[in-house]
Amino acid sequence: MMLAIPGLLDAAALAQFGAALAAAEWQDGNATSGAQSALAKRNRQLAEGSPVARELGSLLLDALGRSPLFVAAALPHKVYPPLFNRYADGDGFGTHVDNAIRIQRGSDFRVRSDLSATLFLSDPASYDGGELVVEERFGEQRVKLAAGDLILYPASSLHHVLPVTRGTRLAAFFWVQSMVRDDGDRRTLFELDSAIQDLATATGQDDPVVLRLSGIYHNLLRRWADV
Repeated sequence: MMLAIPGLLDAAALAQFGAALAAAEWQDGNATSGAQSALAKRNRQLAEGSPVARELGSLLLDALGRSPLFVAAALPHKVYPPLFNRYADGDGFGTHVDNAIRIQRGSDFRVRSDLSATLFLSDPASYDGGELVVEERFGEQRVKLAAGDLILYPASSLHHVLPVTRGTRLAAFFWVQSMVRDDGDRRTLFELDSAIQDLATATGQDDPVVLRLSGIYHNLLRRWADV
């Protein structure tokens, strides 16, 4: 399932992120690449674990925790500490698939990458190119969202970033280990939860049908959860 989460960061947070990233030191993006990705990747990246990356990553994790849509869609068990990248002057990232297991350098923290996420931090009118292209069952999906919006998609998808031909594209990216490993099961739970919320808005949280459907949702989550 591919899902856009609008407005994860508001204007004040975007200004804070922009100022911090403008003053940051960037390194070759291949510092965190696997063997396959290193052949296709050309961009700049904040050093993993740098003070700026840690500070902004913590703010981003807080924003994720406040987003009911992210929680409902991802059902997060673990989130890899967010990383930050910069594309400019023809930078791009060829077709690749993300590593199945992401291990944080210098620690024993690791996540199974069920979901990949990109948070757009630049106004889309400020740069040309830079679309995230994800290959789905029904064809390619090109994604270029407003600053502050997040795209969530299966980490098993082939994807690439088109070269940036004007301006600069800033983004955060990270991976999620979901409580529910299977993408189809997650989609079913998300659609059921969305329908329950719509019904509850129309009829009230104490409606007997809402209560029964909520029970079904939690019984399915109990069956499928891997925690």
